[in-house]
Amino acid sequence: MKKLYYFFCTSVVSLVFISNAFSQGATVAKTGPSNPLSAPKSTKTVSVENIEADVAEALSVIESNHVVGKKINYNDVFKSSIERMLQTLDPHSNYFDAKEFEQFRTDQSSRYFGIGATIGDLSDEKGNVIATYIKATFDGAPAHRAGLRYGDKIVEVNGTSMIGKSFSDVRNFLRGPRGTQAKLVIERYSTGKRETVDIIRDGVLQPSIAEAYMVRPGVGYIAMTGGFNQTTYAEFAQAMKTLKARGMKQLVLDLKNNGGGLVREAYRVANTFLESGQIVFTQKGRLDGTTEPYKADNISPERLPVVVLVNRNSASASEILAGALQDHDRALIVGENTFGKGLVQNPFVLDYGSMLLLTIAKYETPSGRLIQRDYSNGALYDYYTKGGVKDDGSEGKVEHGAESKTDSGRAVYSGGGINPDVELKPETITSEKARFQQKLFNPVFAFALDLTAGRVRGFENIKVDQPLVFDYDIKNTDFPVTEPLYQAFKTFATEKYKYTPSQIDREREFVERALRTELVTAAYGTTTSLQVSNEYDNQLKKAIELLPQAKQLALDAARAKASASKVQSLENR
Repeated sequence: MKKLYYFFCTSVVSLVFISNAFSQGATVAKTGPSNPLSAPKSTKTVSVENIEADVAEALSVIESNHVVGKKINYNDVFKSSIERMLQTLDPHSNYFDAKEFEQFRTDQSSRYFGIGATIGDLSDEKGNVIATYIKATFDGAPAHRAGLRYGDKIVEVNGTSMIGKSFSDVRNFLRGPRGTQAKLVIERYSTGKRETVDIIRDGVLQPSIAEAYMVRPGVGYIAMTGGFNQTTYAEFAQAMKTLKARGMKQLVLDLKNNGGGLVREAYRVANTFLESGQIVFTQKGRLDGTTEPYKADNISPERLPVVVLVNRNSASASEILAGALQDHDRALIVGENTFGKGLVQNPFVLDYGSMLLLTIAKYETPSGRLIQRDYSNGALYDYYTKGGVKDDGSEGKVEHGAESKTDSGRAVYSGGGINPDVELKPETITSEKARFQQKLFNPVFAFALDLTAGRVRGFENIKVDQPLVFDYDIKNTDFPVTEPLYQAFKTFATEKYKYTPSQIDREREFVERALRTELVTAAYGTTTSLQVSNEYDNQLKKAIELLPQAKQLALDAARAKASASKVQSLENR
């Protein structure tokens, strides 16, 4: 294994060194040949042993002559070498050094180690960071058990001042190994009093399902946007159970921005809706056991209508799930064309704690579609951006391959991800408008801090002085931004942050949404606050409208299946 590891670490170094040895501006060492270009061509056959020898010699020359000298970071050299080698094979094979591998395993376990709180920094009218505050805690997390709440200013962590530090810097101080101490000095916003809080860091869940709630009477919504990790199916099964108990008869499953992960978890979710014997996906590779179809084994699948939301960042395992439900006409797919990643990676653990994530097979949907988009030109930028956008801001047309048929005979195509049954792009704004809105977050947050502390005259009833209530479905009557409240914010933003009234009025919808999100966060937590954003989501609204069409699609597929079974029965007589 060590020899293999050394080969992976070094083979590309020799290629990189040789290809750049005579780059413009290079000089020849005094001990070398007077004209390197006149050296005879090598006639030796390329082999692992020869590559190892060449790399060893290259490293020796680098150590002796490179301007960095003995300060070379060998981990960086080997890592970049292996990554460059893997990129010549496909876009998704990857190398993880020991530190990255440990983070990879942590991510797969759906958790991180820290105190378990959402934080946010606040800047003044000039853009200078004032401080970082607690926005919410997670149910059962160390920060929740310690009593931290919305508006608590983080003054110190383990003796180091956090005042003026950015959100990301403070976050790094709060995270750390399990069982270690985070000694916080916090200042309660409502009273101004400082307290010292000792917190022992622990595992904090990073769920696959960001939110699950009844978005309409009878309509459940599950945001499976956090990837497919070790807990995904368990989270999904619990969400389904909870929503059905609340009267769910129809489901919107949101896979937008789900980059994939463990395909076994995607299989188990698909198995919830497919009948025993129906193919979920097929894996085709060169290794034993990697070429076989994976079939559903559920003798009592869910029958409720399903709409699946996808976008350009839905990839890999999420595409397998969407493709399986689409091919069997079990769900209506709505949104944008998905990313197009249909390659199977398997981890190979190397010596010294590193790991190769190597492509070993390709996925096919039940109808025989290849999900993987083309990567033959080897240009990673083109691959990940689909060539970027045109001058007019529009995207290039997605190229499709061979045609296949769903169970009811609808045409679907290979090679470009999963094409939605109903294409609908999200509502967008200009980059200039987005930058302005980003700046507006500061007065919104500052005003929300005053509101939740009961400091705004005439709005003392908005004060949030009770512990967080988790797993809550918000109502229209929860923290509405009334006309008087909006006018109070406008006065605050113009006086404290020097905005003009017309600037605020042009962004009224954003202000109302952002302010209500902050208030819901203070009372019900970060997860529940996503429900506010969903009220403005045009794709979710359309998905709800299309649920009757999803129901009809499933009925058509059932009739087609019954008809095919009848024909097969007659042929077998």
